[in-house]
Amino acid sequence: MNDQHGTNETGPVSDHPRDVSTEPGRGPKPSFAQAVRVWARIGLLGFGGPAGQIALMHREVVETRRWVPEDRFLHALNYCMLLPGPEAQQLAIYIGWLLHGTRGGLVAGILFVLPGLCILLGLSTLYALYHQTGMLSAVFFGLKAAVLAIVVEALLRLARRALKTVSSRAIAALAFAALFFFSVPFPLVILAAGLFGLLTAKRKAEARWVAGATDRSRTWPQTLALVGLWSCLWVAPLGLILALWAAGNVFFALHIFFSKMAVVTFGGAYAVLAYVAQQAVETHHWLRPGEMLDGLALAETTPGPLVLVLTFVAFMAAFRLPPAGLDPVVAGLIGGLVATWVTFVPCFALIFLGAPSVERLRGNRMAVAAMSAISAAVVGVILNLAVWFALHVLFANVQQSRFGPLVLSVPELASFNVAAALLAALAGSLLFVARLGVVGTLAVCAAGGLMLSLL
Repeated sequence: MNDQHGTNETGPVSDHPRDVSTEPGRGPKPSFAQAVRVWARIGLLGFGGPAGQIALMHREVVETRRWVPEDRFLHALNYCMLLPGPEAQQLAIYIGWLLHGTRGGLVAGILFVLPGLCILLGLSTLYALYHQTGMLSAVFFGLKAAVLAIVVEALLRLARRALKTVSSRAIAALAFAALFFFSVPFPLVILAAGLFGLLTAKRKAEARWVAGATDRSRTWPQTLALVGLWSCLWVAPLGLILALWAAGNVFFALHIFFSKMAVVTFGGAYAVLAYVAQQAVETHHWLRPGEMLDGLALAETTPGPLVLVLTFVAFMAAFRLPPAGLDPVVAGLIGGLVATWVTFVPCFALIFLGAPSVERLRGNRMAVAAMSAISAAVVGVILNLAVWFALHVLFANVQQSRFGPLVLSVPELASFNVAAALLAALAGSLLFVARLGVVGTLAVCAAGGLMLSLL
């Protein structure tokens, strides 16, 4: 094992990384069966969004079992923060790869998603079939108010970590203004922030290769073969869809749309939800106004990455637009699985392709600068989401007005919902004062919505 100033080692490291348990003060390397049990536990208990999931992972593999050193855990997390997609799941893949190579990464990543996926598909089915009843509508009314407080909590948590300098706060403000006032596409905001970080980085030293600059983890043919393999896996459902149904079916549209989302979801689910909601409601007409908030409430109540809310969106789209002769529920399940596949397969590819080199590359000032700028921009992105949610939770009618390049969302003051405001205030007090947690807050607000409907 090399530390940050370690000596050179030779030989490929792509499939069998150096045993991290050989570092001083670390526990013994776990067996594969032990690791599987822990990854299953993390997948079942992974509530609370990425912050809670990363904290749970840290407690399980660093503090309690000492399988991975602290500095290696943080180094892996920094890399995952740079990638599109859910950083907590990518971190699980990375740590699983560190411990047991490719099979360890596959098991860790799959078990991180599988419990939440199964639960969310079941909840989506119930929602699609029964959510129009008065009781369920009241429950989801309470959940929407809770989600608003949860998004605000996520915003504050990320802001404390990412906005430590004047420039980072300026980046966040500019990102928010670009999205909220000028409707700049989300991917362009993230790209601009990353480029700004690269251009302003202090180039005091070249990137340092811990294992030696002459040692390569893979040959170019090996890398190209791996890229080809994961690319084929990513688009595999598309071939099956075209073979079974016509090109214009909903599954084809879902595959294309969520494939695009998979490569621009920097900052996790919160960062991309406003864009997905707009496209799903206004462009594709897959969801009705307000249903994205219902989907996020469902995702918040299940373990696993919050980006599973995209599974809900795809389920509803296919449920409402099934191919001829296909049962709507079956179509919804297929649509949800298609969106899940194209969302999460790139996570495995990015880790297996990049982790060997990242393990050997330390102190890269350019990468750190880009990551910091992107993290700051994501704060602005989530602020935009919080404002968007607040307007649609607290007001029944919100109109968009355009003044040249400026686009303003203006609520109708007479449509202010006092009950929603009271429930949102309750959710905020439970989260910030009582420290009840996400699941408890959602449960209380769901009960509150039901009580208000009875009254």
